[in-house]
Amino acid sequence: MFSNYRYRLAVIAAVLFAASPAFADTTLAAVASDFTKPMTEIAAAFEKTTGHSAKLSFGSSGKAFAQIQSGAPFEVYLSASEKYPLELEKSGHAVADSHFVYAIGKLVLWSATPGYVDVQGNILKTGGFKHIALADPTHAPYGVAAEEVMQNLGVLDKLRPLFVQGENIAQTFQFVSTGNAELGFIALAQVIDTGSGNIGTGSGWLIPSDLHGPFRQTAVLLKKGAGNPAALALVDFLKSPAALAIIEKYGFGRPN
Repeated sequence: MFSNYRYRLAVIAAVLFAASPAFADTTLAAVASDFTKPMTEIAAAFEKTTGHSAKLSFGSSGKAFAQIQSGAPFEVYLSASEKYPLELEKSGHAVADSHFVYAIGKLVLWSATPGYVDVQGNILKTGGFKHIALADPTHAPYGVAAEEVMQNLGVLDKLRPLFVQGENIAQTFQFVSTGNAELGFIALAQVIDTGSGNIGTGSGWLIPSDLHGPFRQTAVLLKKGAGNPAALALVDFLKSPAALAIIEKYGFGRPN
């Protein structure tokens, strides 16, 4: 009788030990700045669902790309564009054919001042402001898209002297929100009211997608993460209904 009792205790202890966090793994992910809010929420849901955890490093897509090429220990990379993940696959830094579109980004012309930016974006043509912020187009996809918008509207050369460039989209938002620039090009996710789906503060123009190139935000499994169960699980979780619901909540389009 006592022997059976001890056996049952041993079985229960073994099950609890096997399910303990000691068997969970951690992965390090480089994430585009525009995806800060949804990815923070996704990481929490990922840990709750799988037991694995994800450490997140936010910044410009181009800077993360350069760091990965230089040997940074990232295992999963979420870029704001397709360009960098595809190049990492070609160079052998990423697992071949592991890239996938995780979200469709949306660009907004925004001001912290209510009523300042009209809903058609005509302020870009009428002017009257001293500074306009955008992410540095040399390494930030949102900056590239911002320049495309201004080029298509015929105002790029006129507005270029007024540029205030952020290191990434997070710093760009900071420039506008603090008044260092009267308006700027940022991500919808940074100002969305997740309850209504509309711009929650200030004033803004949701820029039509035909004014800039496609915003197919793309993730890829890096070679350093190929043997880490947490990295593999995070890639799978990003495609799950739970993650897609969070992505949509922050104003991103679902991947096709």
